Amino acid sequence: MSWLPIVIKACYFLAALLFILGLKRMSSPRTARGGIVWAGYGMLLAVLATFFLPDMQNRGLIIAAVLIGVSAAWWSGKRVAMTAMPQMVALYNGMGGGAAAAIGAVELIGYVRTLAILHPPGIPDTSPLRPESWAINALTPMPAMVALSPVELALGVLGALIGAVSFSGSLIAFAKLQGWLDKRFVFPGQRAVNLLLLAAAVLIGILLACGHASLPLIAVFFVLALLFGLMMTLPIGGADMPVVISLYNAFTGLAVAFEGFVLGNEAMIIAGMVVGAAGTLLTQLMAKAMNRSIGNVLFGSFGAAGGEAQAIEGAQKPIDAADAAVMMAYAERVVIVPGYGLAVAQAQHKVWEFAQLLLKRGVKVKFAIHPVAGRMPGHMNVLLAEAGVPYDLIADMDDINPEFPATDVALVIGANDVVNPLAKTDPASPIYGMPILDVSAAKHVIVIKRGKGTGFAGIENALFYADNTRMLYGDGQAAMGELVTELKAIDA
Repeated sequence: MSWLPIVIKACYFLAALLFILGLKRMSSPRTARGGIVWAGYGMLLAVLATFFLPDMQNRGLIIAAVLIGVSAAWWSGKRVAMTAMPQMVALYNGMGGGAAAAIGAVELIGYVRTLAILHPPGIPDTSPLRPESWAINALTPMPAMVALSPVELALGVLGALIGAVSFSGSLIAFAKLQGWLDKRFVFPGQRAVNLLLLAAAVLIGILLACGHASLPLIAVFFVLALLFGLMMTLPIGGADMPVVISLYNAFTGLAVAFEGFVLGNEAMIIAGMVVGAAGTLLTQLMAKAMNRSIGNVLFGSFGAAGGEAQAIEGAQKPIDAADAAVMMAYAERVVIVPGYGLAVAQAQHKVWEFAQLLLKRGVKVKFAIHPVAGRMPGHMNVLLAEAGVPYDLIADMDDINPEFPATDVALVIGANDVVNPLAKTDPASPIYGMPILDVSAAKHVIVIKRGKGTGFAGIENALFYADNTRMLYGDGQAAMGELVTELKAIDA
């Protein structure tokens, strides 16, 4: 059927268009859900079209794999709580990188087998036993071969390298976010070890791309790539996870695009490049929001100050829930600043319940979101949306910062480094220069925090010692529950 290849390519084009439109709609919280659905339809169309490729083999195994994958994703998507979404994103992103690496491995192994068939060891090229003569004998069919051009071979190796790094690195990020690993794993000479692993993987990759391929060399190549992804991610702390997840997302997209070129699959090329470009841009935005380069995130030492830090004077001043509720009940403007502590405490529903009570009293309430609050890009937006907070009450850092001086009370829940004034006042601080939410400019600040510990940067927060700050100690959900109870008592 001569029309079938045209229909398949048209389906790939439509799928790619749905990917792009879906990603565009994901840029706004109002249309994000629809964007995910559109992209899902695009993926479904691309998968169905692939089954009709003329040279498609093992359809039964592919269908079984798809059913297993869909079932696992459906079960986990229904079961995983919103607070655990960063781990799920890291894990699924790793699966994408692993799939790209697996495609590269299959192509490289097929290429090695092809070399062995076309150039058998010990048989001269002029011998009648050369494989070209096999086609004469109908009883000895020519084995299936993988013919790769130099460009395809190079891109296949590059995609395999990037995909393997993304796979192992994302698994470590998942384990860190899940709490299975410590925040950091650092040993003397780690940077040198990482550079040696990367250099060895690249050197072997160049050999493979130049046609010097063998099964042992391919195995060593993938072991080195996987080890590099693992070792690169182990030293990175939880505060940097938004940047890491974005970076590995970009890696996965690029790996998929490169392997799509090897396979001649237009949908993979376009989708991979779109994801790679979006992930790269998001990584740059996340790094900029922390005032750090991507290299510093991956190879720097977060928490190592550049000199003697400023001494923080004063003491943390506690407040009870009743006084805090009264303060906000009679305020004109309240800005709520959520952080990772809110996610850990799963307090988003109580926070929205409290905000609704304030709104009924005529208090103007807004939510302020820092770009790197949480453990993945948009983490706080996802949690607030899951609790039902309207989008028009959620403000980004650049929009809300000018409003803090006119804010009566800023309520900080589980946020630490992203509201630390030392980022603006102390050049010796490791977070100096990082854009922050100007919470300290509010007339009054109430901070809900479990205890007096430091944030992920490992430094004290000057905001907690400020004259206009009061500390409400306790679990985020429990503290918000007390505030809700006290606020209802005022209205009773």
